[in-house]
Amino acid sequence: MMSMNRNRCAIFIFLLLISFDVRSFANENDSLSLFENSPTPLKKRVHLLNYTVAGLYPTTMTWLYTQWYKDYPQTTFHFFNDNSEWLQMDKFGHFWDAYSIAKPLTHLYRWTGYSNKKSTYLACGIAFMFQTTVEVFDGFSSEWGFSTGDVMCNTGGVLLFGAQQLLWEEQRFTLKYSFSQSKYSRYRPNLLGSNLPENILKDYNGLTYWLCINPYSFMSKESKFPKWLNFAVGFGADGMTGGKENPSTVDGHAIPNFERRRQFYLALDVDLAKINTGSKFVNGFFKLINIVHIPAPAVEINSRGVVWRGLAF
Repeated sequence: MMSMNRNRCAIFIFLLLISFDVRSFANENDSLSLFENSPTPLKKRVHLLNYTVAGLYPTTMTWLYTQWYKDYPQTTFHFFNDNSEWLQMDKFGHFWDAYSIAKPLTHLYRWTGYSNKKSTYLACGIAFMFQTTVEVFDGFSSEWGFSTGDVMCNTGGVLLFGAQQLLWEEQRFTLKYSFSQSKYSRYRPNLLGSNLPENILKDYNGLTYWLCINPYSFMSKESKFPKWLNFAVGFGADGMTGGKENPSTVDGHAIPNFERRRQFYLALDVDLAKINTGSKFVNGFFKLINIVHIPAPAVEINSRGVVWRGLAF
């Protein structure tokens, strides 16, 4: 099931629009610095953010429906078990999606002057609502169905972010992803994408999801350990030209028999959010792109053994 791909595209549009609309408007109408959080709730910022969310949510969902669902037959609400598809890569995607919606929204609500607790609750609620709406769309589509596995992973992503934010007011365990084009999309371009933008959204073979742990966060502030250095555990998969199994032919054309296998990685990672450049703009940009794992040397573990990667994407 490819609902993660629909989520990912809608998420990018939603977050880019909300960040651009809120920040750009505030920059022209706010006496505070663009990157400065209000010390107390600032009514103008609160209203601006709430109205933007209220407007962009239905707009994004309407766009998503017209792009992916309207051309498929509708049916009564039903469930669909897709837990065995794509070697669970789509489930990691749902986990990452929910986490990645809650994270910037919390920062935006903190920017309005809300407390950490209130900001976290609001952001996590919006993230869960966003993800659940997509699952409901799936539930009424004959092509897909409501996936309880997806909902569990959506919940897990929200909880991973929310629990850390409430406990530590920071993310000591960060979810990231990386991508490199695979050779498999050429055999099924309609399913896995025919170009780089489509590959990023559709080809699970090229995706790796990372859980990055920041050791400095657990040490005293006097520690000399680099605060920007993370240890990362990655999960990926390879050899997939179909969801549950690889077809031998597609549209009359033979497809090579690839081995489907999971991949696990151990690597270092850079926590860009903990690098202080002295520039509020650059610091803000680093926090924005901190969802991406920067390529680094890694150890890969798969069904064939252990492989050293000089540079793992």
